[in-house]
Amino acid sequence: MKILLDFLPIILFFGMFKYAEGHADWAARFASEHFGFIVSGGVVGTEEAPVLLATLVVIVATTAQIAYLLARRRKIDMMLWITFVLVVVLGGATVWFHNATFIKWKPSVLYWAMGASFWISQTVFKKNLLQTLIGDQLELPAPVWRRLNAAWITFFGLMGVINLYVAYTYSTSTWATFKAFGATGLMLVFMVAQGFYLNKHLLPEAAPGAKAGGAQTPE
Repeated sequence: MKILLDFLPIILFFGMFKYAEGHADWAARFASEHFGFIVSGGVVGTEEAPVLLATLVVIVATTAQIAYLLARRRKIDMMLWITFVLVVVLGGATVWFHNATFIKWKPSVLYWAMGASFWISQTVFKKNLLQTLIGDQLELPAPVWRRLNAAWITFFGLMGVINLYVAYTYSTSTWATFKAFGATGLMLVFMVAQGFYLNKHLLPEAAPGAKAGGAQTPE
């Protein structure tokens, strides 16, 4: 359920974009008639309509995520709050200026914000954020936690660059497909590779009666 909730805005963005792209004339009329009051000039063209409607959908979907979690009294992760702010600010700019550039920057800014949080936590506060998040599920030697943290920082940095490369090199349609499937695929590959790496370094479970916090298995 949580995975579906996390990916729902991306799925809805892609679905609306592709539908509007295939019905460009309808999309332009619909966007102009119903959302012209929040668009600079009040008129949306056939080229801008797909990404504009998709952006409105993702704004609504992300807002609904927040509202649902608040209604269920569940904890809202900091990254979801950051995503919400970026979607509203950059998505709002995309709608007002009917310019896809703003929403195209959103994934990169989010990736870099996540990478920066991992880096700042490690270098400034001397705390491994990744270990803080999942340390209760995995027992690993300290050097492995540091490498994993560095790997995530590097991954997020590269993903931000790749997103902008696709955004500025290819069409908006290609970028939307990459956002929905390419970025998700790269994340999956990275996590699978990380799983293989972790499998080599997981500490064995303590023997019955052994003291907690005993000596760690060397790498």
